[in-house]
Amino acid sequence: MSNGTATTTDLDATLEKHRVELTGYCYRMLGSSFEAEDAVQDTLVRAWRSFDKFEGRSSIRSWLYRIATNVCLDMLNAGNKRARPMDLSEATPLARAALSPRPDHTWLEPMPDARVLPSTADPAEAAVAKESVRLAFMAALQQLPPKQRAVLILREVLAWKASEVAELLGTSVASVNSALQRARATLAERDDQGAGAVVSDPLDAEQQKLLERYVAAFEGYDMTALTALLHEDAVMTMPPFDLWLRGPADITGFMTTLGSACAGSRLRPVEVNGLPGFAHYKPDPESGGFTPWAVQVLEISDGRITGFHCFLDTKRWFPLFGLPLHLEAEADQVEEGV
Repeated sequence: MSNGTATTTDLDATLEKHRVELTGYCYRMLGSSFEAEDAVQDTLVRAWRSFDKFEGRSSIRSWLYRIATNVCLDMLNAGNKRARPMDLSEATPLARAALSPRPDHTWLEPMPDARVLPSTADPAEAAVAKESVRLAFMAALQQLPPKQRAVLILREVLAWKASEVAELLGTSVASVNSALQRARATLAERDDQGAGAVVSDPLDAEQQKLLERYVAAFEGYDMTALTALLHEDAVMTMPPFDLWLRGPADITGFMTTLGSACAGSRLRPVEVNGLPGFAHYKPDPESGGFTPWAVQVLEISDGRITGFHCFLDTKRWFPLFGLPLHLEAEADQVEEGV
């Protein structure tokens, strides 16, 4: 930039104020927390370097979305579709349960709400934004060809006009409408696990009570109490492992066998993918206290837990969520005694 430090600072601030919504867009496009943040950083750097060429024929926001779309489409050229375990295989009976990891790039990744959901005074707009980062919807998006994915997000989630999307993609309104129709048809064909998750914003009294009962059951490792909270078709996933389980018997059976080291754990609430979630710390027998084990994302519907998703790569997830990498036993006991 040749216009001085003040102008550079102003430009930095102008670009930065779009970071959260751009991260949300790139996250929906890519299905990866870290790739989304890389894409946004690339977008802002490109915008900064080429700002002298910005002619103002569109808003800065539209211009940034055009750059971000191109960055994401380039990243998606490899053809990788991120998924959940139940998108890749059938449920495994507990008797055959085995923990087989797949590479990181296989999996749809969790994302803190604060990094992808801009603050808004419009409750309806906030609700759409939250619904559009939920795991089931995100998984469905990954099944769409990249340009259909972009059209659906821009039209259905961000409420852009067809003409605005056509200009951004360098195509016709008819082409945009056709892509949107095909994308809607593809999503309608999916019988998605978790698609029926109903979560109020903020949580209603019944949902809050359900979560309180869940925390008490999990921290007490009370499988009878936990069974009462799980829907009969509830699913449990544990990326990076491809194993997934269906039904309270197999889920609680796993927790008392292969997962028995989680007895005595502690849960701390997090806001993740527009859903209730918890940072899960399990007892640390070597140094005492509690060590990170998973970011849990819960799907709930009709007063029951329908999805119980545990993202285990804590070295990546806990820093992303700003979570401590250790809980002291003493501090935890003090909290319980209050």
